[in-house]
Amino acid sequence: MGQINELLSKYDVLGAFWVTIKLTLLSALFALILGTVVAVMRVCPISVLRRTGAAYVTVLRNTPLTLIIVFCNLGLFVTLGLKLADAQSHTFIADNNFRLAVLGLSVYHASFVAEAIRSGINTVPTGQAEAARSIGLGFMQTLRFVVLPQAFRGAIAPLGNTFIALTKNTTVAVAIGVPEVSYLMRGMIEFNSSLLFFIFLLLSFGFVVLTLPVGVAFTGLSRRLAVRR
Repeated sequence: MGQINELLSKYDVLGAFWVTIKLTLLSALFALILGTVVAVMRVCPISVLRRTGAAYVTVLRNTPLTLIIVFCNLGLFVTLGLKLADAQSHTFIADNNFRLAVLGLSVYHASFVAEAIRSGINTVPTGQAEAARSIGLGFMQTLRFVVLPQAFRGAIAPLGNTFIALTKNTTVAVAIGVPEVSYLMRGMIEFNSSLLFFIFLLLSFGFVVLTLPVGVAFTGLSRRLAVRR
């Protein structure tokens, strides 16, 4: 216990986990928005949009997340000059890298969100969509008022799994220097190699604290909102 207290006093573990939480929440929000758009494209009657959505999901799901994160830094920022923070700020590099990490995480996990929502759409009986069209609702109106509300209810469980995976995948942001948990762990191991076991124990416990309540909450919500057939 004394060794863990020593680590906590020397390193800002809570601060690193706070960065992880911010990465998770922001990326989850943008991934949900983008993933919903892609899911709509995947079920759209316009073939070009449907194929574009399918291509997005196929390419992103089969591309390593590390490669995407590194591309956001070396490709978008270093090569193309994309800046997502105030270049005059003294925290420009840190802020820019954080936002690039959010971009990479969002784009990657949006492909999984899209598939989760599409699976929810497939649980909605086709008769309901046909009934909506029979009373004069267009494609987007049918999706908005009839299909998507039920699809989200059916997709709660897979969305929860995606959210948990996103939380753990934030550690990849260390590749571009975002000071989250794995970034801190690297420094802790380098200067405290004799406490390797306690470092892994401490940080693993932190991720359990973050993800376990999420899993329980999404499972309970899925059962509560399950559509009765």
